[in-house]
Amino acid sequence: MPKIIIAIDGYSSCGKSTTAKAVAARMGYGYIDTGAMYRAVSLFFIQQHVALTNPKEVAAALDQIHITFNFNPRIGRNETCLNGLNVEEEIRKMYISNYVSEVSAIPEVRWAMVAQQQKMARRRGVVMDGRDIGTKVFPDAEVKVFMSADTAVRAFRRQRELLEKGELVPIEDITANIEKRDRIDTSRAESPLIQAPDAVPLDTTHMTIEEQIDWVVALADRRIAELHREGHFAQRRSAEADSNTPNS
Repeated sequence: MPKIIIAIDGYSSCGKSTTAKAVAARMGYGYIDTGAMYRAVSLFFIQQHVALTNPKEVAAALDQIHITFNFNPRIGRNETCLNGLNVEEEIRKMYISNYVSEVSAIPEVRWAMVAQQQKMARRRGVVMDGRDIGTKVFPDAEVKVFMSADTAVRAFRRQRELLEKGELVPIEDITANIEKRDRIDTSRAESPLIQAPDAVPLDTTHMTIEEQIDWVVALADRRIAELHREGHFAQRRSAEADSNTPNS
């Protein structure tokens, strides 16, 4: 079965990553957590005391960053590695959440991460979530979803997630962090958070994660069926065959 790219964009704490991971597992696709990539960059910048306003320091730091996702069979999912070191737990902490939007707003950071993301998904068959996947990273993605949810619900979900990891943060602080990230994400000059014209909106305020997963998988199945009827996959195979034919 020919595979597609599923791009899931939207606001923080709407269930994007959890849904995207489960959709990828159900469909047998790869999963790329772009948010984790920006969090890993943020961690490196903090560790190396990189001044965000110094382009030379930022460029030098980006040259030293290599991000990979390694599958952990014990927990059944990928974990983020920064220069070979597992940083999955560290990048989920609140101090990274308070810093990541500023880091990801830097054009040079986004250019570097977009290049890595496009390389990872070159063969398609991936689910990718983030802020600009359907608008910047893969504007040709066959399925685009834009997720949103009520701010109070998002704050509650984020607090619960942190509590499960042993980190107690007041709901007021989490709400302020979410509102700050929304403000930065939607107003930055480079690849702001906006809904792609052909993205399908999904409000998850009153949905369970399972319902979100079912909704996205059903959307993807319908789109794949449409592409089959339109002969899209046959055209792609023909184009790929032509590109792999050596010049005579």
